[in-house]
Amino acid sequence: MRGLVVWRMSFQFRAVLSPCIGVCTLDEQGLCEGCHRTTAEIARWSQMNDDERLRLMEHVLPDRESRRR
Repeated sequence: MRGLVVWRMSFQFRAVLSPCIGVCTLDEQGLCEGCHRTTAEIARWSQMNDDERLRLMEHVLPDRESRRR
């Protein structure tokens, strides 16, 4: 998944980018065909903190993607 690393004053800041790839169509299970998020996850993305976003992108979404194959 995508991530952006920015270095400032010897601290590492990691901004978590959206997994959206612009293929915004829901399947029969209510998951986005492009990013595999639910509509609730898509709607809540801007309110999630970075830890929540990372958990979703590093664990939840890859698991969903692998089950769809």
